[in-house]
Amino acid sequence: MGFRRWLALLAALALALAPVAMAAVLEVGSRGSDVTAVQKKLIQWGYLTGTADGRYGEKTRAAVAAFQRRNGLAADGRVGASTAKAMGVTLSGGSGAVAASASVISADHRLLARLVYAEARGEAYKGQVAVAAVVLNRVDSASFPNTISGVIFQSGAFSCVSNGSINNTPDSTAVRAALDALNGWDPTGGCLYYYNPRGTDDAWIRTRTVKTVIGNHQFAV
Repeated sequence: MGFRRWLALLAALALALAPVAMAAVLEVGSRGSDVTAVQKKLIQWGYLTGTADGRYGEKTRAAVAAFQRRNGLAADGRVGASTAKAMGVTLSGGSGAVAASASVISADHRLLARLVYAEARGEAYKGQVAVAAVVLNRVDSASFPNTISGVIFQSGAFSCVSNGSINNTPDSTAVRAALDALNGWDPTGGCLYYYNPRGTDDAWIRTRTVKTVIGNHQFAV
């Protein structure tokens, strides 16, 4: 079983055990800002193409079902309590907006959020997701340890480990950014490294091929 599949099953178990009160359920025929916000998440993560039009049709149902299968949830294509929590959203139950959830769903999620907070809390939200995505890309690479903790605590990998800031409590933004990355959003396009050119004198990291720049960080392979 692949690491991400295993992590998704753990997350699903955590969701099943956690009490969640949520009246709204989105399904084919639903309309409104709740649907739009869920569609935007699905588009970000690559499950849905096109635009978020606020109409829950067959394409949205299929995208939700694909997300559910990946995360070990019942693939009924409907967004109820467990699916909304796994997506990191709270349904308004009406025409209001969907609020982002800051719930931690696993130990790996918590550790990744701490890394994001320590390394990128001054960055825009996309930049925080990108930092988390680099960790997950390393997990999937044969050149790095195959667990989130192994990557983060690999000797010399992240300055926040050596200076102790990895132990700080993450804020809700870092928690959400880590969850977005776990759910598949990778703004870096597969990068394995990042650095702030104004904050490092490491000559080796500057030899890596930069693929994109997000905020103060350059992301490279």
